[in-house]
Amino acid sequence: MPSALRSLLLRSLPLVALALLTGCTIAKPRTDDPYEKMNRKVYAFNDSLDKAVIRPVAVGYRKVTTPGIRRGVSDFFTNIRMPISVANDLLQARPKDAVVGSGRFLVNLTLGIGGFFDPATQLGIPLNETDFGVTLAQWGVPDGPYLVLPFMGPTTGRDVWRLPVDGYFFDPMSYFARNNHYEYGQEYLPQVLYLVTLRSSAVDAESFLNSAFDPYAFIRDAYRQQRIYMIYEGNPPTDVIEQMQGLKDQNFDPDKLLEEQQNWENKKPAPAQNPPPEHKD
Repeated sequence: MPSALRSLLLRSLPLVALALLTGCTIAKPRTDDPYEKMNRKVYAFNDSLDKAVIRPVAVGYRKVTTPGIRRGVSDFFTNIRMPISVANDLLQARPKDAVVGSGRFLVNLTLGIGGFFDPATQLGIPLNETDFGVTLAQWGVPDGPYLVLPFMGPTTGRDVWRLPVDGYFFDPMSYFARNNHYEYGQEYLPQVLYLVTLRSSAVDAESFLNSAFDPYAFIRDAYRQQRIYMIYEGNPPTDVIEQMQGLKDQNFDPDKLLEEQQNWENKKPAPAQNPPPEHKD
């Protein structure tokens, strides 16, 4: 797409959103998983790839960096991706949030030395992240089926659109990669480091996943919950939570769910016990 046409489209998108948002309602989430069989296969592939390649790289990154360095790198990527939230705040007809997000971005970019520090938080400027999936939800677009994509992980039929839209139009790292070309592909290093940073931050949460009797279902439900809280700004209605948890589904059986959990716990191997000390004559 020519740069002039792309710039025109970026300027016109907020105006189109303002027209579409008149009287819109947030679409309710779906709790079914019609492609579960396929999703589980993709999940298994992603999990194997993670254990073989991605996690070792993330663990190595943690070994050669200090918590302070990792926090600074994480703050940098949080700030550099702020235009994604600002653009979607405009698409959601939230100009006040867009102004706050822009102010946070500029403060951290300048006083925060490129975003490696976070003085905006100390100044009381909140971090409010959003994306195109949330924008579509605000427009009333249905959630669609739960999906697990190769390399990408969990998403939905609605959220999947944030990958091309946010990734192409609003992400500064994508813009940098498209407009810079080096001999060995160094233009993609920021995106690679961002992914390593994300995976590194998830290492501390692995114990929760390891304790789940069904890791696939754990991640699916955690993803849905995170998205719902993001759409409703941390305060989803009770009926939405019940629908997400399946409490309104006719086939929901809490006793069966509890039985599955107990059966899984009974099958867990017992913790290894230290042998008694040997007595010498």
